[in-house]
Amino acid sequence: MRPFVYVKPKDVESAVLAAAAPRSKFLGGGTNLVDLMREGIETPDTVVDVTGLPLDTIEELPAGGLRIGALVRNSTLAADRRVRTGYRMLSEALLSGASGQLRNMATVGGNLLQRTRCPYFYDHSAACNKRDPGSGCDALDGFHRGCAVLGVSGSCIATHPSDMCVALAALDAVVEVRGAAGIRRVPLAELHRLPGNTPNLENTLAAGELITAVELPAPLSARSVYRKVRDRASYAFALVSVAAVLQVDDGTISQVRLALGGVGAKPWRAHEAERLLLGGPADEDAFRRAAEAELAAATVRPENAFKVTLATSTIVAVLGQLSENGARE
Repeated sequence: MRPFVYVKPKDVESAVLAAAAPRSKFLGGGTNLVDLMREGIETPDTVVDVTGLPLDTIEELPAGGLRIGALVRNSTLAADRRVRTGYRMLSEALLSGASGQLRNMATVGGNLLQRTRCPYFYDHSAACNKRDPGSGCDALDGFHRGCAVLGVSGSCIATHPSDMCVALAALDAVVEVRGAAGIRRVPLAELHRLPGNTPNLENTLAAGELITAVELPAPLSARSVYRKVRDRASYAFALVSVAAVLQVDDGTISQVRLALGGVGAKPWRAHEAERLLLGGPADEDAFRRAAEAELAAATVRPENAFKVTLATSTIVAVLGQLSENGARE
């Protein structure tokens, strides 16, 4: 590991000021950054440890939502009674996202910014535009079974790894950011970039900006669920995941939100599927048509083409589960 300057500020303003130094990185739980530094992928000159900042609380908002500090641990958020009752799929996503040990260390802010687990990104002998811009992408014709099929480009087909972000995308979460220019609020859907020709630029944060909180709107009356399909039941990244909210009134869908993980270059909000479902019947044919329409834009390669069928089936199953639960109540 190469030498770096370590700073631990006592307030947010000092943290933002410290991060103004070139090649700076914020350190929260360290479950991603420390690994990347060990591998020589992240090589910051300055590490700004933000774990001492007062950003570790979950507070109720006047309008009925929640404000979640960026340093709240994933295990704390998943176990919070308000999250388990009002935002069930967020709790389920967090619990499926990592082992207990990692959840106890990982922070909400760090989870938002975790980097891909594409094997070529971690392999210095491989070409990876995300790690080394302009070098190429060995995943295109290499081992790409776990790679994305939505939002990809000829420069990168890496999958976004977060489970939490998929649930937050479906919940219309907003990210609060503090920088030298002050505070701004970024919809979760606008935080992450698609790769395009610059896959090394993964988010819309300016240099030195610090995520301070995530805000959730008031809980929905509709039912929600997060389902993750993976190679093994223990800790593993998603092949496909679905965060779904569904409200059915008299057989007609009155409210629906869908987001997908494991298939997108960023947390994927399924707007086309939502458009087709809203106001229509809550039956399997409608669920399948909507899922197929959303996946029609997929760009597949030989080893990950199965994700289109798997994602379609998972969407249909999850929506079916939610509609059946509603019918029984």
